[in-house]
Amino acid sequence: MEYNHQSIEQKWQKYWADHQTFKTEESTAKPKYYVLDMFPYPSGAGLHVGHPLGYIASDIFSRYKRLKGFNVLHPMGYDSFGLPAEQYAIQTGQHPAITTETNIQRYREQLDNIGFSFDWSREVRTSNADYYKWTQWIFMKSFDAWYNKASDKAEPIASLIAHFEKTGSQGVQAESDEEVLSFTADEWKAFSEEQQQEELLKYRLAYLRESTVNWCPALGTVLANDEVINGVSERGGFPVEQKKMMQWSMRITAYADRLLRGLEHIDWPEPLVEMQRNWIGKSVGASVKFPVPQLNDHIEVFTTRVDTIYGVSFVVLAPEHEFVAALTTDAQRAEVEAYIEKTAKKSELDRMADAKTVSGAFTGSFAKHPLTGEDVQIWIADYVLASYGTGAVMAVPSGDQRDYLFAKHFNLPIIPISDSQQIEEAADPNKDGKYINSDFINGMNYQEAVPALIERLESLKLGKAKVNFRMRDAIFGRQRYWGEPVPVYFKNNLPYLIKEEELPLLLPEVDKYLPTESGEPPLGRAENWKYQDAYEYELSTMPGWAGSSWYWFRYMDPKNEQKFASPEAVDYWKAVDLYIGGSEHATGHLLYSRFWNKFLKDLGYHNEEEPFKKLINQGMIQGRSNFVYRVLDAEGRGTNTFVSLGLKEQYNTIPLHVDVNIVHNDVLDLEKFKTFRPDYANAEFVLENGKYICGTEVEKMSKSKFNVVNPDDIISQYGADTLRLYEMFLGPLEQAKPWNTNGIEGVYKFLRKVWRLFHDSEGNFNVSDEEPSKAEFKALHKIIKKVEEDIERFSFNTSVSAFMICVNELTDLKCNKRQILQDLLIVLAPYAPHITEELWSQLGHEAGSISYAQYPTFNPQYLVESEFAYPVSINGKMKMNLPLALDLDASAVEAIVKENADVQKYLEGKAVKKIIFVKGKIINIVV
Repeated sequence: MEYNHQSIEQKWQKYWADHQTFKTEESTAKPKYYVLDMFPYPSGAGLHVGHPLGYIASDIFSRYKRLKGFNVLHPMGYDSFGLPAEQYAIQTGQHPAITTETNIQRYREQLDNIGFSFDWSREVRTSNADYYKWTQWIFMKSFDAWYNKASDKAEPIASLIAHFEKTGSQGVQAESDEEVLSFTADEWKAFSEEQQQEELLKYRLAYLRESTVNWCPALGTVLANDEVINGVSERGGFPVEQKKMMQWSMRITAYADRLLRGLEHIDWPEPLVEMQRNWIGKSVGASVKFPVPQLNDHIEVFTTRVDTIYGVSFVVLAPEHEFVAALTTDAQRAEVEAYIEKTAKKSELDRMADAKTVSGAFTGSFAKHPLTGEDVQIWIADYVLASYGTGAVMAVPSGDQRDYLFAKHFNLPIIPISDSQQIEEAADPNKDGKYINSDFINGMNYQEAVPALIERLESLKLGKAKVNFRMRDAIFGRQRYWGEPVPVYFKNNLPYLIKEEELPLLLPEVDKYLPTESGEPPLGRAENWKYQDAYEYELSTMPGWAGSSWYWFRYMDPKNEQKFASPEAVDYWKAVDLYIGGSEHATGHLLYSRFWNKFLKDLGYHNEEEPFKKLINQGMIQGRSNFVYRVLDAEGRGTNTFVSLGLKEQYNTIPLHVDVNIVHNDVLDLEKFKTFRPDYANAEFVLENGKYICGTEVEKMSKSKFNVVNPDDIISQYGADTLRLYEMFLGPLEQAKPWNTNGIEGVYKFLRKVWRLFHDSEGNFNVSDEEPSKAEFKALHKIIKKVEEDIERFSFNTSVSAFMICVNELTDLKCNKRQILQDLLIVLAPYAPHITEELWSQLGHEAGSISYAQYPTFNPQYLVESEFAYPVSINGKMKMNLPLALDLDASAVEAIVKENADVQKYLEGKAVKKIIFVKGKIINIVV
C-alpha cells in the first residue's frame, strides 16, 4: 500500500467533521487554553498560499496543547460586513448577503482542505443578526455610559444623572466634551428634556457631534485614519478629503491612559507595542489661552514647552478650525479660502509626513499674547491638524523647526529665548540654558520656569497644566449599507436608543445600494423604515471595526440568545492565551478591541483588563514571480521570439510576467504558455539545453503578476500535510519569506519516508513489538525534546528540519519498532495530522484518538553518550578514530591502544614512549 495523500486526507477530514473531533466543552477537569486567529474577511478571490500561514501555526500549537493535556478552544468565523461585498452589490445589484455567503462557502472549503482543528460548532459571522444583535447591544451600553475619572472606569449614565439631580455639575470628574455647562441641581431639574439630552450627549461614551472626517466621495463613506494611505483609500485607491459632518464617535480617549498602562502587561511584539504607544501619543504639558477680543473668545493651544511662551511670534490654526471663517478679513478671504480648498484634498497622514513643504495663509486677524498682551498674528497652515490637540499651536520659531521654516518663509519674527540657543541655521529646542527675552523667568532654568509659568497662567485664568493625547475619539459610523444598523432613532433631532427587547434592529431591504438622490446614506432608501412608524432611524451603519472588537467573547458562547456570552463561559475562558494575526491591525482592530474589552470589564461583564495575553504577528509569504524574455527589434518593438534566461544578455529583451503555475523548477511548460498567451501561440523560443528557463523575482502575491499560488492546487498534487509542513519550513513564522514551489518536493518525499517506516518494500504494514535499540531511543528522544522546545517558542521551521533528520536516522537504523514509531507519530501529529491519524489507526489505536493522546515524556538518559570515537594521533599527527567506552580509565585505554592492530600498523614498529589520554577528548601516542 503506497502513501495516497488524497484518499487519506479526505477520509480524516470527513471523520473529524462527522465526529466533531475538535468540539470544545467548558470542562474544569483540564486547564484551559484559548488560541485565536484574526478572523478573515471572506473575499471572492479565496485563499492563496500566503493566507494560511498564521492559521497553520495556530493549529500546530492548538493540536500540541491538546496533546499536553489542555482543553483547547480554537474557533473560526468570518468578519463578514465590509466594503468589497457592497461594491460588488453596487455594480451588479446582487444583495451583499448573497455574495458574502458564496465567499464564505469558498473559504470554508479551502480551510477544511488544509485540515485545521477548528471547533466549527462555534462559528460566528458578524453579518448574522444573531451576532450583530450583540454588537448593537454593546453600542447601546456605551451610549448609556460615561467615564468617571474619579473611579477611573465607565459607569452607567444613570449615575451621572443622579449626581446632576443631587449637586448639579459641581464635583463631576468626567471625560467629556470641552464645552460643558455649569449648573446647579435645581437648574438641571428645570432643564427641558431636550436640554438635558443635549448636555448628556457631551458625556456619553458613544456620542454624536460634528467632526472632521476622512470623506471618500468615490466610496461614499467616512474612513478611519488607518484606512487612508497616502491620501487615498486603502481599498480601491480613491481620493480622500477632509470634511466636517455630524458623526457618531466612541470616546476611546477616555481610556488612553489605561490603554498605555496595559501595554506593560501583555506579551506582544515590541514594534507593535511601540506603534500603539505612538498612536496614543501621551504628552505632558500645559493648556494656554490666547485671547481674541474681536470674537470675545480665545484660541486654546496645548504645548509641551510652556517655557518657550515668550518666544511666540504668531499663532497657527488648522485650516478646518471653527474660528477661521470669523477671523478672516475681507482682504485675506480669497487667499484663505483657496488655501482651505487645497488642504481639503490632503489626508492628515500626508500633512503630518510632509515636513519640507512650507505653506500657509494669514487670516488678517490678531490674538493677544496671554502674558505680554501684545498682538500676535493668526495664520492657518496644513501642518496643524484639527483632530490633534485643539487644532491650534503657539508658534515658537526659535525652538521648533516647522515654526522656524514657516517664519523664515513668511518673514516673521524669530525671538531667541535662551542664552544657549544657536538659531542662525535652524531652530534649537534645547532646555540647557537660562531664559532671556522672557520677562519674569529671565535667568531661570527649565525646571524653575515651568511651574512658575503655569502658576502665573492659572492666576490669570489663561492656562493650566494638562496631559494631552494624540489619539482622537474613534469615528463610529459609515454612510454605507452593508453594516450593522445603529439602534438609534431621532426625536426633536436628538438621538434615543430603541428598547433592548427590540434588538436586533435588522438591516432593511433597499432598492439599490447607493446614496439617495438627496445625498442620504443607502438606508435612506428603505421604505416605511421608522421607529414606531414615527421617528427616523439613524441612517449610517456601524464601521468595519465594530463586529471584530468583541468577537472572541462570542466564541465562548455563540448560541446564547440571552447574553453576549454567559458569565460562566466568560469566567472559564477568560482572555485569549495566544492570538496570531497581522501587524497591519496595530492601530485599528487591536486598539479598538482593547478599548471595548476594558469598557465591558468596567460594566462588570468580565474580569480581564486585556483581551489578548500573547500576540504573534506572522510574516507575509511573498510571491515568487517568473518571467519570460521577449526579444525586441532594432526599433525597440516586441518580436515574436522569446529567449531563455541564460541567453538573454545576447539580445535586447523586455521581461513579461508568466503564470507561475505553468513553471516547474523555473522551467516553462511551452505548450501551457501558448494556452496562457494565445497571442504568442506561434512564437519562437530560444532554449538552453532543450529547456526554456524563466527569470525570477520576489514580489507581493497578486493576480496582475500571475504569481498567486492556490493552496487547492498544492493540496491536490502534494497534500495538505505537505503544504502545512512546507509553509512552516519556509522560515521563521514572524519573518517575511518568498513562496518557492521548487522546494516542496523534498517535504513530500519526507512524508513518504515516514510512511515507509511503517511498511515493507511490498507496501505491507510491518511494525515490530521488539525492544528498540539505544540508537533508536536516542533518535526518538532527540525529536521529542526538540519539537517541544521549538513549539513552545514558536520556532516551527526548525522542527521540520529536525523531523527530517530523525526520520533519516530511523530509516538508516531500519527501525520499525512500535515503541518508537507511535511516539514519533504523536510528536509529528500537530504538523501533519492526516498521515499521522492514518498510521495511528493502522497501529491498532481507536480512530481519531491521536488528537487527544499524551505527548511523550522526554527522557534525558537516552541522550547520554556511553561511547566516544577518540581521535588517535601519533606525535601530534591525527591518524584514525578509535571508538571506546566513556567509562574506561587511562590504564584500560592504554592497554587497548597498544593491542589495536590499526594502531600497530601506524606505529611501523616504533617503540611507544608515552600515551597522553584526555577522557572524552583525545589520545596522543608519543614515539
